[in-house]
Amino acid sequence: MNRFVSALDIAAVVRSGDVTAKTIVSDALSRIAADNKRINAFTRVTEADALRDAAAVDAAIAAGRDAGPLAGVPFAVKNLFDVQGEVTLAGSRINAANAAAIADATAVRRLREAGAVLVGLLNMDEYAYGFTTENSHYGATRNPHDLSRIAGGSSGGSAAAVAGALVPLTLGTDTNGSIRVPSALCGVFGLKPTYGRLSRAGVFPFVGSLDHVGPFARSTADLAAAYDAIQGADARDPMCASRAMEPTTPQLGLGIEGLRIGLLGGYFERNADENAWNAVVTVARAAGVAREVQWPEVERARAAAFIITAAEGGQLHLPNLRAQRDAFDPLIRDRLTAGALTPGAWYVQAQRLRRWFRDRAREVFRDVDVLLAPTAPCAATSIGQETMTLRGREIPLRPNMGLLTQPLSFIGLPIVAAPLVVDSALPLGLQIIAPAWREDLCVRVSAALQARGLVCAKPVQS
Repeated sequence: MNRFVSALDIAAVVRSGDVTAKTIVSDALSRIAADNKRINAFTRVTEADALRDAAAVDAAIAAGRDAGPLAGVPFAVKNLFDVQGEVTLAGSRINAANAAAIADATAVRRLREAGAVLVGLLNMDEYAYGFTTENSHYGATRNPHDLSRIAGGSSGGSAAAVAGALVPLTLGTDTNGSIRVPSALCGVFGLKPTYGRLSRAGVFPFVGSLDHVGPFARSTADLAAAYDAIQGADARDPMCASRAMEPTTPQLGLGIEGLRIGLLGGYFERNADENAWNAVVTVARAAGVAREVQWPEVERARAAAFIITAAEGGQLHLPNLRAQRDAFDPLIRDRLTAGALTPGAWYVQAQRLRRWFRDRAREVFRDVDVLLAPTAPCAATSIGQETMTLRGREIPLRPNMGLLTQPLSFIGLPIVAAPLVVDSALPLGLQIIAPAWREDLCVRVSAALQARGLVCAKPVQS
């Protein structure tokens, strides 16, 4: 079977009995064995368990039972999600000494209940604190489009595994852009849902007030199917809000007629290079977008997000910073240490600004239904690169890959990261942003742009 076949097509042939789940999963395991040495997306391949679960899907179908909407679809998860019987590394050396998880994270369990088959766990930045997945313990994940370049982070393994066609679906997390940045750099689709929409139970935390979980895929339809399978309130996650009990049905065929779509300018133009900005403008014009929107105080919002991230992350890891300081990646250790020393007054003021900025977002969405913006400030940079040049100024690379995502994570809005169709070797990305709890609008616009040939997963050149 073609390695780029969609998750929904896989499920259709497995459910029909034309192809067994075991055949599909065996093919995926073979691709991982052949290609992961180059990409380094996986930290653990769960081959025996995957073949057992595939056999269970085949047995259900043979017995006439419903094997689920994602029957036989191979998937993998960022090594931040608990998987029963596996150690949740969270990209760290310290966690390797922990006991294996006794139960799956809710998102993992729900995908399995939908018939999908877990084949492994994926590389990431240590403790999800980074935008490049240059992990000092487990090696850098390489961009399938150019192995000398980063995959983005912190969910770099999740994006690279989908871009390289090792699996059609993965799960990642997004605190400040960790789904969207690697989606853009690897040329695949990703979804950061509304804060509180999807359960984080069984997911190792980074910043409790900012963390989201979400899927990666090679098409809008696959992304929506994975999102749909994970939805639902969860008593195990107190932040999985009551509104999560009201699932939003992804809308794939309605088009964009009648929607008021705006282009986020100002800050978002200044902090994207010419290629990234012009690609988004081209799509906006083709989609009939005539309105450019200015969002007030975005710089301050990003600064406040930095303070909240540093303070909460630093406090979470303070015991290990004291007891096992040398076991951390030095860059991560220093950032977490600085965060642990953040004055409480700064944190309180940052949360106040957060409430103010959320109110401004509600005002913006009175005039538009959906907003478009670049995802990453530039295309994938070289592994080991320390700085990037943006609009004539040289800035540190690692913290600034989230320039365009961080202010939006800050207030928990739902966003689809869609890969733009561009005439270049490296992918560029588009953020499709909707008001809180309106994932359906993000998916609807993504599907319409894909139908028009404006967004599409970028194929890897063999």
